[in-house]
Amino acid sequence: MTPTRARTAHLVVALVATLALVLQTVLVVSGASVLAETAVPPLATRLGRLVSYFTIQSNLLVAVTAWQLWHDPLRDGRWWRPVRLAALVGITVTGLVHFVLLRPLLHLEGLNYVADKLLHMVVPVLAIAVWAAVGPRPRSSWRSAPEVLVWPLLWLAYTLVVGGLSGWYPYPFLDPSGNGWGAVVAACVGITVLVVAVGAAYVALDRRLSAAPRAGHDVSAVGATAE
Repeated sequence: MTPTRARTAHLVVALVATLALVLQTVLVVSGASVLAETAVPPLATRLGRLVSYFTIQSNLLVAVTAWQLWHDPLRDGRWWRPVRLAALVGITVTGLVHFVLLRPLLHLEGLNYVADKLLHMVVPVLAIAVWAAVGPRPRSSWRSAPEVLVWPLLWLAYTLVVGGLSGWYPYPFLDPSGNGWGAVVAACVGITVLVVAVGAAYVALDRRLSAAPRAGHDVSAVGATAE
């Protein structure tokens, strides 16, 4: 697929991820969605909790990198590579954890249901499919892959510290008041193992799949951005 067609594919991902984030934010600001709460906390609290969700952060990373790839489908750079890989790993983990652990717990209706499905299912599927189709590849290496762990580990540490101070946790499996710290530690180890496994899978596929996009005769293709 040529860079011009790749731009179109990345634009779709960027638009859908941005729409999902904007919709969820509007629902939270309006009080129509209070996430895991039964009452409506103050606006500042609602917004702080919104951005504390791994789901929101992973969708934001996908949106940012997709907009960059729409501008330059051959984008590359020393620090851009782990950020792009982190976006792919994060959104994949978001989809998997939601489908296995969280989906049975949610009973949403209307726009809350739409926002939930966009963030947890539509964006993950789109992001993975577009990466498989148009890359960009190759962009990963075993040497830089460990850098992807920085964000999830910082997120876990932040979540546990803030949760310990405030009593609020974005996900029930991280709340020690439910099943105790043993279950929380097991969940943290499980999440870390999942991130490592998904990251390793992306690096392996990145090295095995054909390079993409291919310039071919697309005279409108833009060159890679150096950093």
